[in-house]
Amino acid sequence: MNRIAVSISRGIARVTDAALGPYQTAVIRIGFAATWLLFLLREFPHRQEMYGPDGPWKWDLAQRLIADNHAFTILMWSDSQVWFETVYALAVLSALLLLVGWRTRTMSVLFMVGVLSLQNRSIFMGDGGDNVIHLMAIYLVFTRCGQVWSLDARRARRAREARARGDLPRAGVQDRAGLVLWATLGMVLAAATGAGWLSPGWLVVFWGLWALQMLWWAVGRLTRTAEPRILLDVVANAVHNAALLVIMAEACLIYATAGWYKIQGSRWQDGTAVYYPLHLDYFSPWPALSDLLASHGTMVMLVTYGTVAVQVAFPFTLINRRVKNVLLAAMMTEHAVIAVVLGLPFFSLAMIAADAVFLPTSFLRRLGGWTARARGRLFPPGARKLPGQRAQEPRIPEPAEDPHVGFTA
Repeated sequence: MNRIAVSISRGIARVTDAALGPYQTAVIRIGFAATWLLFLLREFPHRQEMYGPDGPWKWDLAQRLIADNHAFTILMWSDSQVWFETVYALAVLSALLLLVGWRTRTMSVLFMVGVLSLQNRSIFMGDGGDNVIHLMAIYLVFTRCGQVWSLDARRARRAREARARGDLPRAGVQDRAGLVLWATLGMVLAAATGAGWLSPGWLVVFWGLWALQMLWWAVGRLTRTAEPRILLDVVANAVHNAALLVIMAEACLIYATAGWYKIQGSRWQDGTAVYYPLHLDYFSPWPALSDLLASHGTMVMLVTYGTVAVQVAFPFTLINRRVKNVLLAAMMTEHAVIAVVLGLPFFSLAMIAADAVFLPTSFLRRLGGWTARARGRLFPPGARKLPGQRAQEPRIPEPAEDPHVGFTA
């Protein structure tokens, strides 16, 4: 009985003491923000036809559908051209700022708003990759995804260094940029509430998040005891870890359902399923390459059966790290091939970003080290060193003890 109690207490401590998977959540944040940003930039010339007034799915049709399914989109607040351009610019800006990790708490919410607003405006424009981004944009709101590889982490490190030097008051404790951002969003939210544009459910969500930001800042800046901040950290860590578990379960569910549905198809059973999309003009950006792959029957059969086997087996390989890593590399390679051969780059990027949650921490730390060294070669730190001073080696980022320093980090 005592052993069970000890195991339970250790499990609770592990879930609440720290936000697990800091590198994995950072990769997810970067991956999905980059995927959505690149998609918006590529489709910028066609944005009017896809989500705007010139699209085949007119504003009145979208309004009737949303009134029926209660989907969230701020594009339905107005049918003006100016409002559409504003929302599109908001989606681009929030994706960029989330990518670099500036005010990740606030940017994750704005990123979700941008994704849901555009995708729910024209639901027939999406594909499998859009569905994954749709879900992950919601999950990211509940994660502490700015612990490493972000401007928030750098700001937290500088605050710790200033605190160690004893000059924290000169380091910008007031966080005026955060206060301005919080107040501006509060006024926008108040205006939307007064106009009746938000449903009761979304009112609770957004006002709750806005109030939590205020509570986090007040506890961190105005209280003299550590207990309230520790309590908030415990709750935030528990929510983060639960969201990370949901992301992992979602990725497993995507592959499991895809694999088991494929098994039921006759073309997947006889090993010819991969042959047919290679001959569709819509999925043949490189016809010569598609014809070359389709001409080898044995390769088509191996890829068809291999795809089904990997997708069905992957959720069960999580108990074995080595097998999991092998299948993970195979799936990422497969998505990279799909991006090139079938012309689905954003679907593949979205799936690779989802797969990244299972990447080993040691590999991600090495990846961070390689990136830091490459950045050091491009921007040598010794370029500004004083005479006789040695250049510093590129520093590999570590998880921040307080990754959300600032009002809306």
